[in-house]
Amino acid sequence: MERVALIVITFVTSFIGVAIIHPYLVKFAKAKNIVDNPNTRKLQLRPVPVLGGLAIFFGIVAGLLAAHTVIDSSELFVIISAMMIMTYVGALDDVLDISPIIRLISQIITVLVLIYIGGLSLNNFHGLWGINALTEWVYVPLTIVAIVGIINSLNLIDGADGLFSIFCISVCAIYAYIFDAVGDYALFALAIAAIGAVIPFLLHNAFGIESKMFVGDGGSLQMGVVLSAFVMEVICKPEYNTLAVENNYALVPFVLATLAMPVFDTLRVMIARIARGISPLIGDKTHLHHLFIDLGISHISTAVLISLLNLTVVGAWLLAARHGADANTQLYVVILTALVLDWGIYYTTQLLDYLYPTQMQRLRSWKRNHRPSRRLFDFMRKIVDKL
Repeated sequence: MERVALIVITFVTSFIGVAIIHPYLVKFAKAKNIVDNPNTRKLQLRPVPVLGGLAIFFGIVAGLLAAHTVIDSSELFVIISAMMIMTYVGALDDVLDISPIIRLISQIITVLVLIYIGGLSLNNFHGLWGINALTEWVYVPLTIVAIVGIINSLNLIDGADGLFSIFCISVCAIYAYIFDAVGDYALFALAIAAIGAVIPFLLHNAFGIESKMFVGDGGSLQMGVVLSAFVMEVICKPEYNTLAVENNYALVPFVLATLAMPVFDTLRVMIARIARGISPLIGDKTHLHHLFIDLGISHISTAVLISLLNLTVVGAWLLAARHGADANTQLYVVILTALVLDWGIYYTTQLLDYLYPTQMQRLRSWKRNHRPSRRLFDFMRKIVDKL
């Protein structure tokens, strides 16, 4: 009964918190011209407010305060502090366009806070490649690279309406299930609060016109911290290792699988940019979501499709684990599946464009002209804009 109360109180409070504050942030952003303007590498056609991250942070904190009436959530203080740092830095970047170096330094500082104050790190491989506990001089830089990578990969997939939100909801749901399985109710509450906060934002982001707002760097960096904290908690806490040993679950392959699509998409894009002799920090339209939208797939369908591809990687990992694969094999299954679903789809489409340009163009035109009826979409848009 207490568990049900925790879910209801946390979810409802975070959901309502975002629903209430969202329209005020939209008005404020428009009044102060805090918007994301269209350019050659972006998909929107007009300026869109970019303070969605503040709404999500408000909702998560409100949800956790409500959860505190049922459970003790004080252990989340360090994670919330790290979220706040990244939300503040990201919001500054949205408003002032700060330099990449300052962003990177702030991310490293945030990771150090999580390591040395929060006790969160990638300090154990749990038997992967025969490696268990790592020494500090190894796990500290490894954790910095891992968390900075996760934060920025999540930031880079935020390029299609609904993609960031649907992906975060699906991953938080996976971790909520795991946290519930071991009775880690503080982290369970954080996962539920994140889901409750992201859903109302998703509705406005995917269906709104006047109420449309992007999550911005403040939101993507913030949720990057949340998902990174989930990963490190699972790696660090002994109760998760106990669950893993009992079920033949390899923890490192599991956490990689949950974030596979943004991680492997970011690796592909960065490697391709370096190979072309340009800076990996210069944005372009070579992400998987750009490919799907170019093929004529709608934004929301692209968001659902990429999230399903990510769940497919998790499913491949689970199948390998259930069939007795060892930790190394589970990792290779995750890597191979992710490479096929991201790199394989992208480069196969590029090859088809090269070999059959006329047919591929016809396919794009047909797809754009034969999308499902927009009646439901327009109906949702009218409702959402009135909220």
